[in-house]
Amino acid sequence: MVESDRELSSMAQALWDNDVNRLQPGKDYRISLQGKAGEMAVNDDNDGAGYPLFTFVDENIFKKETFLAFISLLDNYVSATGEPEIVTPEEEAENHKFLDSLVQTPTMKIAHKYLVEKKLSPENEKDFKKQLYMIWFELYARNGSSRPDSSGFEHVFVGETRRGRTVIGFHNWIQLYLQEKLGHIDYKGYSVNANSPQPDENKHIMALQFSWKEGFKPKGSIFIGVSPEFEFALYTLCFLSSPNERVKVQFSLYDVEIVCHRHNQKHIGTTYPMLIRYQNLTH
Repeated sequence: MVESDRELSSMAQALWDNDVNRLQPGKDYRISLQGKAGEMAVNDDNDGAGYPLFTFVDENIFKKETFLAFISLLDNYVSATGEPEIVTPEEEAENHKFLDSLVQTPTMKIAHKYLVEKKLSPENEKDFKKQLYMIWFELYARNGSSRPDSSGFEHVFVGETRRGRTVIGFHNWIQLYLQEKLGHIDYKGYSVNANSPQPDENKHIMALQFSWKEGFKPKGSIFIGVSPEFEFALYTLCFLSSPNERVKVQFSLYDVEIVCHRHNQKHIGTTYPMLIRYQNLTH
């Protein structure tokens, strides 16, 4: 591993160890992996899963401050790319409320301290929140659109559709669970290739295939059961600390590649985890 990866791995481990709001598989939630997804097929003949992915989630967890603030943001977006996003004052206030709750968490405090030491973020909390706002919430025009129709937050955590048929982004388990509960998600099975390990219902990361409303996601990769602050802290660290579009980090039981694409160097275009292998460690 190169030096920066080692450093980011120890940071990822610190974030993991301090993610006090992480859910426990089998206790706070249960998933049902079922079968392997078909190859890029949109029809239902190749559906590897007849039942939902989530069999149980303890929704009391969603009353915690960051979860509550996070969930309030999920209905603020138009999923179609090319449709300009209008941010109301109420929605902007919700964005700020979420960031306010985020910077108070142990994980985000650890990330902030590191970024300040590396001179990548301002020490002042108000200025740090402004930086986070620009990275995640400032609108930009995605792929050929003439008007601001997207943001890092919308793409990664909410999901978007392109021409109504293709789901892009959508790398968050809470949104997946809530949309599945509403009947908008049809889980098609887990995704594996020749080199990737078999998914595990008691692990916190998986690749999967699903349809959302009218759109289809051939393969998406997500953390499961982690808190919003863990994902925000980890992705922000990778975005600001590494010039690479793929950052390899090791933490807990996982060897993971964090994919991080930038938009105009100022915003997150997309970011998500890809499981390389499980480590035989006990953390």
